[in-house]
Amino acid sequence: MKTILFKSVLISGVLALITGCASITSVPPGTPAQQMIGRFGTPTYQCPLENGGTRLIWSLQPFGQQAWATNTDKEGRTEGVKPVLTDAHFSMLREGVWTPEKLLCEFGPPAEKSAVGLPSVRQIVWSYRYQQDGVWNSLMHVYLGRDGNQVTRFHPGPDPMYERNRFGMF
Repeated sequence: MKTILFKSVLISGVLALITGCASITSVPPGTPAQQMIGRFGTPTYQCPLENGGTRLIWSLQPFGQQAWATNTDKEGRTEGVKPVLTDAHFSMLREGVWTPEKLLCEFGPPAEKSAVGLPSVRQIVWSYRYQQDGVWNSLMHVYLGRDGNQVTRFHPGPDPMYERNRFGMF
């Protein structure tokens, strides 16, 4: 009897350890969104999709470098979770017209919003903290033009949050 109890406790402990360490990307497609929310918390951002579903984004911005997203169908079943702050995913900005709303729905809120340039050519820039090529601490700078209505270009750059003070006291 003690052996059976010990094995049951051991198996339960191992299962709890395995499921406790599971990452958000290991959630299988078809998982109910409410189950994901119960396990990983309320999404940082969500937006409605044309098919009647919802896009859910869990982001570690402004200081983290990861964000994950999934789309749900009308019934609230997820499609599978994917990381969205990657070079490959940012490359989709080359295709089509990207408005601020579409950008938010695809990548979630940025780490920083700023304006750059002289007053006559000032542009709105959203910057997403991420690891370029999975290694380099970077910001993906997404330019939304002077009026902030449409993505005009994007490029990565070093993340100053991780840069050491190169000038000693200054």
